[in-house]
Amino acid sequence: MQEQKQIRSKQPGALRGLSGKVLLLTIIFVMLGEVLIFLPSIANFRIQWLKGRIAQAEIAALAAEAAPDQILSSDLRSEILMGAGVLVVSLQKGESRMLALRSDGDFMVDASFDLRSTMWYGAIMDAFGAMWAGETRVISVTDVPPNMSGNLIEIALHEQPLRAAMFRYGFNILLLSIFLSLLVAGMIFAVLNWVLVKPMQRLTRNMVEFGQNPEDFSRIIKPGARRDEIGIAEHELHGMQSELAAMLQQKNHLAALGLAVSKVSHDLRNMLTSAQLISDRLSNVEDPTVQRFAPKLISSLDRAIEFLSQTLKFGRAQELPPKRERLELRDLADEVIETAVIKASSRIRIFNRVKPGVMADADREHLIRVLTNLERNAIQALEFMQAERSDAPEGVITLEARREGSVTVIEIRDNGPGIPEQVRERLFQAFQSAARQGGTGLGLAIAAELVRAHGGDIILQSSSEAGTCFVITIPDQVTLLRPGRAGERTLSLKA
Repeated sequence: MQEQKQIRSKQPGALRGLSGKVLLLTIIFVMLGEVLIFLPSIANFRIQWLKGRIAQAEIAALAAEAAPDQILSSDLRSEILMGAGVLVVSLQKGESRMLALRSDGDFMVDASFDLRSTMWYGAIMDAFGAMWAGETRVISVTDVPPNMSGNLIEIALHEQPLRAAMFRYGFNILLLSIFLSLLVAGMIFAVLNWVLVKPMQRLTRNMVEFGQNPEDFSRIIKPGARRDEIGIAEHELHGMQSELAAMLQQKNHLAALGLAVSKVSHDLRNMLTSAQLISDRLSNVEDPTVQRFAPKLISSLDRAIEFLSQTLKFGRAQELPPKRERLELRDLADEVIETAVIKASSRIRIFNRVKPGVMADADREHLIRVLTNLERNAIQALEFMQAERSDAPEGVITLEARREGSVTVIEIRDNGPGIPEQVRERLFQAFQSAARQGGTGLGLAIAAELVRAHGGDIILQSSSEAGTCFVITIPDQVTLLRPGRAGERTLSLKA
């Protein structure tokens, strides 16, 4: 319940969220589009209204010409001018200009407009000028007669009727724009809300919920079937959340394991110390077999106690820096093999193919642990194969070494079943490389860490049904043969 309240508190308000912003921006842009349409529309309305007045004025002028002796009474002339909605009508035919009709009152023309040469931007400016000029302005308008009764027609009229008509037109356009804005905005909002906003809200809500407990695998987003950018984001988020949850789970596992190892190491060190005291007495037994194995037993116990002491002392998983020395690899390989054969099956044979005189510049204890881990993995793989297959051949493990310049190369081969393909990519990662049930996947990770501490490398050279081969390379430590700093200037000797 507390998590749900925190999640809801992080949700933005109606207008600050994506939905509100999409709706507001849609209305604004639709209204802006209507404004851009309204500007030329109101200008065109004004021009068409004036052309209508010019057409009526032309008809009125023609009616005045058709009167007997072209004489009109004052009342009839006023009615004709009122019907045309103008004050003065003037026609030009050829070179002559004739005042066809004129009202009786006095007036002054405030502005003149020529509809024959009006540009679009000028028409827009004239339209807004008419709307904001006032109600008493008298204007003069010139155009070509629509019925071709002459070359030119000019009228004078009050602008107030035009202004009122333009305001009515603008108000109707405003109502229509509001209606269209709401309609189009609603449609666009519904589509965008379904296509973009809802998926983004789902992503946001999932990230907030996952952030509350990233170790809960049930909170990992389930990608949909979309293949657009939203779908890609969902798949990428699913991958990142899965990886993060697995990493956190592994770190918690490692933390718990570290605590358990510290506790076990403390008690185990005491047990091994007791075993060491007992094993010391074995050196006094005169039995040849005891005399042969007692030193190796004491040496193994000493290494185990030292390792546990260092683990408790430093309280970390990192290995201590190697204490390098020149080692005879054949003798070291014999020691590793003699320890390994005790636990190996009778159907497994281990061969030491290291030639005498092959040296390595390495930490003795580190190198023993590396080779022991690799041989133990090979023995376990061979025993597993022999338990699964009754016709499995006898297991063979071979340890070889050679020098390549200043680098020592060690190879460990076996004729086991090989390493599964899905394990090879994470072969040297802790808890990730276990290829069989019950394995921890720590042996290769420890071996890789120890080898890399020497500046070397360990690789899986080959693995198939015919067997597996690991290759270890350990470079010699660089030593300064001539200490001190040399001068940088070269002297030329003269004869």
